[in-house]
Amino acid sequence: MAPDTFTFDCFRLDGKKAFVTGGATGIGRAIALGLAAAGADVAITYRSHEPEATLAAIEAAGVRATAIRADFETFDEAAAGELVQAVIGRLGSLDILVNNAGLIHRKDAEDFAFADWRRVLAVDLDAVWLMAQAAGRYMLGQGSGRIVNVASVLSFEGGVQVPAYAASKHAVVGLTRALANEWSARGVNVNAIAPGYTATDNTKPLREDPVRSKQLLARIPAGRIGDPAEMAGAVVFLASDAASYCHGTIVAVDGGWLAR
Repeated sequence: MAPDTFTFDCFRLDGKKAFVTGGATGIGRAIALGLAAAGADVAITYRSHEPEATLAAIEAAGVRATAIRADFETFDEAAAGELVQAVIGRLGSLDILVNNAGLIHRKDAEDFAFADWRRVLAVDLDAVWLMAQAAGRYMLGQGSGRIVNVASVLSFEGGVQVPAYAASKHAVVGLTRALANEWSARGVNVNAIAPGYTATDNTKPLREDPVRSKQLLARIPAGRIGDPAEMAGAVVFLASDAASYCHGTIVAVDGGWLAR
């Protein structure tokens, strides 16, 4: 997009086909609704949360919606390829992938079981890589595409009692930049958002702990926990032509947490 051709239409996603993993609830749901509001048809994956309410909300924006059940704890290269092909079969093509699905496990590091370590990394890192690779192959073939990974403020910090989550989210930033280095010149933009503490199921234990909740709020310059809907705008931007020259960028949406 040339500098003298800017219009606000470049934020629109009309006719685009988007795929959001873990899109039935939380941040994923908010992202799916944001993409739909911008004009994209949206496919989501779900596992434990039924997707009907989210699908209805997407369709209310006047676009198509579809959901596919996926278990990223037991995922491999073949499953990733099949999932991408299933989305393409339902929507007709694939322009945008948002790697959002994730989980967290809290335990003191000395007591953190290796099985839990592997489970977190399987969902939060391995599946991100496999989905990006499978979708990337298709996007490279068509000469265009957007991949947006959901990292975290813990991509830049260690956190407390979340060694596997922190390790995986650090790696997601590295993967985002590595793929951008290889694919930018071939028409595929790879970027990420780094949400701060947001009102989701993952943060519920922290928000319900009076001591930890007070500590978190004191550390956030905005003075409050984020809403999932506040994550959607950054993803819509990175998925749109407005971000055509953004490659390997990590957009923090964190109430100022990383600035503290």
